[in-house]
Amino acid sequence: MCAVHLASFLLVALLSASSHLLVAGSHQDQEFHGAAGSRIHLQNPHKHVVHCSRERSRAAWEAIDEYLMPFVEKEKYELPSKCRLRPDNDMFREQEQHKIHFDINEWRCGFCKKAFRAEKFLDQHFENRHNNLLDNSEGRCLADLCGALHCDLMMEFKKPKSKCSAAAAVRNRHLCESLADSCFPINQGLAASHLHEFFLRQFCDAHTCDRGAKPFPKGGRVSKFLHRSCVPYALMLMLFQVITNEATSDRCNL
Repeated sequence: MCAVHLASFLLVALLSASSHLLVAGSHQDQEFHGAAGSRIHLQNPHKHVVHCSRERSRAAWEAIDEYLMPFVEKEKYELPSKCRLRPDNDMFREQEQHKIHFDINEWRCGFCKKAFRAEKFLDQHFENRHNNLLDNSEGRCLADLCGALHCDLMMEFKKPKSKCSAAAAVRNRHLCESLADSCFPINQGLAASHLHEFFLRQFCDAHTCDRGAKPFPKGGRVSKFLHRSCVPYALMLMLFQVITNEATSDRCNL
């Protein structure tokens, strides 16, 4: 009987985890914007105008945090102040760090503790109520680096593959290489030299129309989305095992 109750509990947990994936997936469905369209204009004239996409800045930071920072930390290297990949060069970083995610449908503002049903509503709250906390100075919009950092891949953007633009690939590669030069000057020691070469291989080499080139070949942290995706399957496997054990027990009692 206990096994039946456990199976019921696991089924409820599975459905809850699946709904969480649907919510997370819905946040990632976004309209594509090119590098030139990474900045947006808020129409309310009474609030501080921000010309930077929060969603694409978030994707840029996720690429940095997942596929670059583990290797920077391993080398015990400190990014120079002029490096645009530094966390303090992300205008949204403080707001993102003040997001409190309690449950699937419960997000809270870390500044005023107000609750919201979804992350997108919390983002709107930040724009409406805490926009004065943003430092919109030049060079602090990570969305401007999306061409170099493969933001569309991080956002899991889906559309039929179009013909590769050689001109766009050249522009993105040039931006990528300029980031490597400013963040990892090869004359600043062995760690900087190693990371310069690593950044070129990890981010820049994929900016080509050669379909064989893929970004992030060196790997990175375990993806949070991948981790969430595995949870329902693990629960399903546990549920199947409980049901199988229960059926075996019933046959033995006959």
